[in-house]
This record gives sequence, structure tokens and C-alpha cells, in this order.
Amino acid sequence: MDMDDARVWGSEEGLWTADAERYAATIDAACLMVLPDKPHIFSGEAAVDEVSRTPRWSEVEFSDKSVSRPQDGLIVIAYRVTASRGAERYNARCTTTYRRLGHDDWRVVQHQQSPVSAPEV
Repeated sequence: MDMDDARVWGSEEGLWTADAERYAATIDAACLMVLPDKPHIFSGEAAVDEVSRTPRWSEVEFSDKSVSRPQDGLIVIAYRVTASRGAERYNARCTTTYRRLGHDDWRVVQHQQSPVSAPEV
């Protein structure tokens, strides 16, 4: 069963605002991530550890959203994120790939963030 678009975006938002337990349950052991912090490329447990160390964002907004389903059990999304916590703001272009492991069991196998210095109009 494929996730519908609303559920995909809800899952993605949860990854920006969730705690380490959510990451451990959602990020696949074979995941590859490209993040702004050195060493920039993370895999598996190192990816979970890296994102678990960062403070949670209190608000996130997605724009320029795109969803692709290249084959059964695979969902690829691309989007622009604006995230905030207090006075801190973060803007990036991102991609995430979800893979279905079993009925209603989806895991992140790829995530990439390209920071953008200022909001685009």
C-alpha cells in the first residue's frame, strides 16, 4: 500500500520536528544523507546520530513540493523548506526517498539538504 501525498508530507514534517526515537524508527540502516555539517555525507547509524544531535525545529513550511513514485514501494520527494526555532531560521532545498519494507512500514533510505542563504521571492 503506497502512502498518499498527505501522509508523505506529514511524515516528512515529523522528521523535521521529531525526537531521536522517531529518527531511529524511520531512518533505514542503509540510509545515505547529505547534510550541511561536516563530514557532510552520513550513512546508517551515523545519519541517525547526526540528525538526533540537532535541536528540533518548532515550525516548518514546505513549498515547491514534488512527489514521484518511480516504482511500487518507492517514493521520492523534493521540496523547499523554511524552518524556524525561536529567532533562528533555516532555508534549504531537499530530497528524501522512502522505501516500503512491509505493509505500512516505510523507511527513509536517502535524504539531502542544500541550504539556501535567503528566502526566494
